[in-house]
Amino acid sequence: MPPGNPGRLVRSLAALVLVSTAVLPSALELVGPSPFGAIGPGAPADRAVPPHAVQRADHRPAAAAPTVDIRRTGDPANRITLVLLGDGYTGAEQDLFRQQADRAWRALMDIEPFRTYQGYFNIRRVEVVSPVSGIAETESRGRNPATPLGMHFWCEGTARLLCADEAATARYAGDGSGPQYLIALANSSEYGGAGGTGVTTLAGGSPDAGRIIQHEIGHTVGDLGDEYDSAPDDAEYPNLSTLGADDMRKKQTKWWRWLGVESPDGAGTVGAYRSANGLYRPTPDSVMRTLGSAYNLPSREAIIEELYRRVRPTDAPTPPPGEVAGRPRLQVRPLPLAGSRQLQVQWTVDGVPVVPQAGGGALDTAQLNLAPGRTATVTATVRDTTDWVRDEAFRDRYMTRSVSWTVTG
Repeated sequence: MPPGNPGRLVRSLAALVLVSTAVLPSALELVGPSPFGAIGPGAPADRAVPPHAVQRADHRPAAAAPTVDIRRTGDPANRITLVLLGDGYTGAEQDLFRQQADRAWRALMDIEPFRTYQGYFNIRRVEVVSPVSGIAETESRGRNPATPLGMHFWCEGTARLLCADEAATARYAGDGSGPQYLIALANSSEYGGAGGTGVTTLAGGSPDAGRIIQHEIGHTVGDLGDEYDSAPDDAEYPNLSTLGADDMRKKQTKWWRWLGVESPDGAGTVGAYRSANGLYRPTPDSVMRTLGSAYNLPSREAIIEELYRRVRPTDAPTPPPGEVAGRPRLQVRPLPLAGSRQLQVQWTVDGVPVVPQAGGGALDTAQLNLAPGRTATVTATVRDTTDWVRDEAFRDRYMTRSVSWTVTG
């Protein structure tokens, strides 16, 4: 993609342009033109950047970086792995990186829907040792300390846009057996980050690091757009629209299914709230508008749908589907949810619902009392019934899985 023509790539890389309420009394916003405009005083902002804009990292062959699985909830082939890497941390500062990485992923799992769906994620840490401490910060504009991941502020001329060399970061992360998101932490206390790219970034030492990653991951995982007044007027994101509520409902588009629903976070009723840039957002406020807030319902749905585009609602059953001999115990393994609600499991024998004595996830075929020589088809259907998703066609296609066995008496 040639410089100056980033097209859809830049649109998808929208990132944080908010001021944390922990930094100033109120949430200020980007006051310059977009997408790469000047930033008003005190307005921490990062903006979309194409990969060609990043500074060159230290491209010497990557030394072996210790990799630690710090949280494993299941088979990586059917989990999303968050890979946390550090840049600008020397060998003596690896404990600092570990502490900041732990705070970052725990903050992410503290916001819905990630809290409920945390069992869908494995978390891996890659301890990249830098020859120098720190990265290219605001005061070092134009000077690159050649850290392993090439992280730097002032990316694409925007002070608080924090970028990483995506190719170098991917090399250190290595290949995974399933889907993964790369999260790069800079050894810096400056305020900034970026999301929606191949590498989500944040300043690991910032007091607002937890709030930053909650916002930036919204871009990366949910393909969400910024809801603040001065964001670019691009309505292709699932949480932004050019249509008001009446037209949205008539055309059955965007978040029309959610109109009039009370937001569970107390942010108001889902509707169409017009921003100064002319676009409508679902609620008066959200984490895509103000740091420390929550995801509104349409954004939660978008994130959950993206999770299910990458993982299945159940791991491999035992025994494998197909013909089975004897009287085996049939078992499905729904992915775990945090909290009392779990994925629904329904069993049928030749299409007739049955209640297994062995528990929801398993059925003992000895209870079927099949006559000798008789064949029956046993089917287990796993379904996510969350009311955070209202697109039933999507639920049927991605959030529901059935497996069948043929049992002979």
